[in-house]
Amino acid sequence: MQQGPNLIALADNIARAWAGLGQAAMLRQLAVIVCALVVGWFIQQAWDRRLLQLDPEPLNSARRFGQHGAKRVLFPLSALLLVVAARGVLARYQPVHLLDLAVPLLTSLAVIRFVVFTLRQAIGRTSWLGALERFVSALAWSVVALYILGWLPEVIEGLDSMSVTLGGQKLSAWTLMKGLTMVLLTLLVAMWLAGVLERRMAGATGLDASVRLVLTRVMRALLILVAFLVALPMVGINLTTLSVFGGALGVGLGFGMQKIAANYVSGFIILIDRSLRIGNLISVGAERGVVKEITTRYTVIRAPNGIESIVPNEVLVSSVVQNETFSDTQVALPLVFQVSYDADLDRALAILVAVAGTQPRVLADPAPKAFLTGFGDNGINLRLGCWIADPQEGTLAITSEINMEVWRRFKAAGIGIPYPQREVRLLPPLSPAPAVEGLAEPV
Repeated sequence: MQQGPNLIALADNIARAWAGLGQAAMLRQLAVIVCALVVGWFIQQAWDRRLLQLDPEPLNSARRFGQHGAKRVLFPLSALLLVVAARGVLARYQPVHLLDLAVPLLTSLAVIRFVVFTLRQAIGRTSWLGALERFVSALAWSVVALYILGWLPEVIEGLDSMSVTLGGQKLSAWTLMKGLTMVLLTLLVAMWLAGVLERRMAGATGLDASVRLVLTRVMRALLILVAFLVALPMVGINLTTLSVFGGALGVGLGFGMQKIAANYVSGFIILIDRSLRIGNLISVGAERGVVKEITTRYTVIRAPNGIESIVPNEVLVSSVVQNETFSDTQVALPLVFQVSYDADLDRALAILVAVAGTQPRVLADPAPKAFLTGFGDNGINLRLGCWIADPQEGTLAITSEINMEVWRRFKAAGIGIPYPQREVRLLPPLSPAPAVEGLAEPV
C-alpha cells in the first residue's frame, strides 16, 4: 500500500512532536491538552450536578434525550473546543503538531459516545447491547485510524472494486457497507421515534391497554419499514431489485409460513377486538388459567398450579374460549353435598348457607343459596351455590375451607353423610331340573 499525503503528513507530525518533546513549544501543547481535559471534566461534573437539581427523569422524551445525550458528549466536546481554540492561538507563534493529532481523536470520542448513547436509547437494555456497543466502538476507531494514517481512500477503492451484478445493477462491497450503515442509522432513528411514541401511548389513559399495544407495535413496524425503504435509495440501491425477494417471501407465506402468518393476524384480531385481556380467567381446550401476556404470535396462560402454557393465537381465534371474567370477575362456585335420608333437611340447608356466609371471599350479593337437587341411591343430594369475585386466586382453597366447616357443623348437628349402601341377598341353591321322558340320562 502506497503512502498517501495524509500518511506522510501524519508521520511528519509525529516525528516533529517526538523530536520536540522536550521543547517549550511541545510542553505548552501538552499543557493545553491536559488543561482542556481537566476543564472538560469539571464542566461535565457541573452539568451532572445541575441535572440532579432538575427533574432527573423529565416526562418530555426529547428533553430527557437531550439532557442525557449532553451528559455523554459534554466532556469530549468541551475539551475539543478548548483544544481547537488554543490551536488557533498557538499556531500564530509555534508549530502545533500535537494539537493537530488531538483534534481528530477528541472528535472521534465525542461521536462514538453519542452513537453508543443513541444505541442504548433506541434499543434499550438487552443482553446483546454490550457486544453491539463494543463492535460499533471498534469499527469507529478503525475508521478513524485509517483516516489518520491516510489509508481510508485506498481501502474504500478496494472495497468498491469487489462487486457483483444483480438485476442489472452493480453492487459492490462498499455500496453494501454504505447501505448497511444508512439502514442502521435510519433504524436507530426509527426505533428512537417508536420509543417516544410508545411512552406517549402509555400515558394515554383514555385508550384500552390492548389498543395501545396494537398501535405501538403497528407504528414501530411502519417506522422500521419506512426507515428501510428510505435508506436503500440513499446509497443507490434500486428498490426494484428487491422484487425477487418479495416474490420469494410471498411464496413462503403461501406455503410454509401459513401458520405463522395466521398466528400474527389472529394476534392483531385479539388485541383489537379486546375479546381477551391480560388478567382474564379463560379455558380453551384442556388449558385453564389466567392470561399473563398477549403478543402478536402467542398468548401465555398461567394455570393455578403455576404452569404457563404458550397458546398460538390462531387456536384462540378458531376455538371456543370460555372467558370467566369477560364482563365481570364474578363466577359461581357450585358445591355438592349428600346427607342421609333421616337427616333434618331444613337444618342442613341452613348450615350450608351459614358456612358460605362466613367465608370472606364469598360475595354477599348475590347471596349464597342451598338447594335440594335430588334423591340418590345412598342419600339426599344438596347443592350450595355461592359467588366469588377473585377466581384468578384459585378455587381449591376456598372449596376446602367450606367443605371442612360443613363437615364440622354437620357432625355437631348430628347430620350424617351416608356411606355407599349395597343390599346383598343370599338365595338358596337351585334344585336340579326334573328329567324329561325320551331324553337320555346325563352320563
